[in-house]
Amino acid sequence: MAPQCFSCFQVILFLSFIFITSAFAAKYLDEVLPNGYFEQGPKQSNLKKTVIIGKHSLPQWQIKGLVEYISGGPQPGGFFLAVPRGFHAVRLGNEASISQSIPVKKGSTYSLTFGATRTCAQDEVLKVSVPPLSGELPLRTLYSSDGGDTYAWAFKAISNVAKLTFHNPGIQEDPTCGPLLDAVAIKQIFSPLATRGNLVKNGGFEYGPHLFKNFSTGVLIPPKQQDLISPLPGWIVESLKAVRYLDSTHFNVPYGRAAVELVAGRESAIAQILRTVPNKLYTLSFTIGDAKNGCHGSMMVEAFAAKENLKVRFASHGKGGTKSARLKFRATANRTRITFYSGFYHTKLQDYGHLCGPVLDQIQVAPAR
Repeated sequence: MAPQCFSCFQVILFLSFIFITSAFAAKYLDEVLPNGYFEQGPKQSNLKKTVIIGKHSLPQWQIKGLVEYISGGPQPGGFFLAVPRGFHAVRLGNEASISQSIPVKKGSTYSLTFGATRTCAQDEVLKVSVPPLSGELPLRTLYSSDGGDTYAWAFKAISNVAKLTFHNPGIQEDPTCGPLLDAVAIKQIFSPLATRGNLVKNGGFEYGPHLFKNFSTGVLIPPKQQDLISPLPGWIVESLKAVRYLDSTHFNVPYGRAAVELVAGRESAIAQILRTVPNKLYTLSFTIGDAKNGCHGSMMVEAFAAKENLKVRFASHGKGGTKSARLKFRATANRTRITFYSGFYHTKLQDYGHLCGPVLDQIQVAPAR
């Protein structure tokens, strides 16, 4: 009887382990990763000046190649590296990478939010991957002059553990250059549905990537060619440059908790494909404004739906304000694309290195009355 009882005990122990593991993996995630701010540094014995020595020397992360542990501020050689979200960051040298394994739920979709910027006046690329997906984010364009650029990238989990890797492909000439990472977070995202009376999914942009609480210049949503799964559910960024996701804590948002800022003129476009009835009349309504972030000038948002388009102008003084617009269109097929982009390029009044633009929110499409 004793061996049988022992065998039963093993089975119960194994099932308990599976249950606990599954429960852990199924946890809803919306948080900074362990040591995601990189404030837990290597031991002094594992540092050679700023270079980290040892594959597992950076707590919670696994490193490969030349990875530096950076303190924000003046650097040797006359450099100044900004670390907006804390005191420390990591810099990836040529062909260097850092990675971390994250418990996730198989089949679920997640978005990553991370602070990243180039450190030299050269083309730099940050490759982010969770197998089998990967994307290369060009860091040549600086959207914020203070090093506060924050990106989002999404993936679908194919198992209960996702191995996240940030990699510098090493295209710059100077091997001491490379992308700087100063914060990494993850959030589980869900596919929104069209609501009654509105064919647009996530028309108020209430569903989106993780937003850092202690610092925000918004979150850049990359173009589709860099991110096959959108971290902004329901929407496609179908342009050369990113759009910026804003939160109401740090910006003026027309409605609710979030909105989108079109930061790069016609190079910054957002779109969605709707189910429609051919030859039926619809009304597209939306709100534009400024984020109360010092963005100024004559703004214009152009909207397209089926064969119709509408240009809406808005004079911004950078202090907040909104304007609503409507466009009637007739569907020509059972799928209709709606698209929005900014007609002009804008920068902050006191900071010409900080790209900005009109805010877009509260998008609705309903049958015309």
